[in-house]
Amino acid sequence: MTRLDVTEKIIATKVAKGLKWADVAAAIGLSKEWVTAGCLGQMTFNDEQAATLAKLFDLTETETQWLKVVPYKGSLPTSVPTDPLIYRFYELVSVYGTTFKELIHEEFGDGIMSAIDFKMDLQREANLAGDRVSIVMSGKFLPYKTY
Repeated sequence: MTRLDVTEKIIATKVAKGLKWADVAAAIGLSKEWVTAGCLGQMTFNDEQAATLAKLFDLTETETQWLKVVPYKGSLPTSVPTDPLIYRFYELVSVYGTTFKELIHEEFGDGIMSAIDFKMDLQREANLAGDRVSIVMSGKFLPYKTY
């Protein structure tokens, strides 16, 4: 058994039970974005969170233990994503990555935006021309240090 097996069981049980990620997040008491990332194998849950998920998704003790193992983060099956939605984010970085970099450096200086001290909010934005996806990402600025 691997963490991927647990992720697949979580998704299958979510579908079978008709759950929404927001419902799962409410049970945990954290954001839907972070909890979804965790359920998909990208974050580590503590004992209490894992126990809640075990009840929601009918996980065995062994499966529950996998939720507490530090994952290999950022792993996708291919170097260039093939899923159309994920590919659009790859495309965003390909087209606008240098713009993000230039504007962040102009505003903050030489450094990075943290993906560890980070939060995200994804919402539906009503629009007469067709609803839009609104994603707000906020990460702590970490300047490079001299030594």
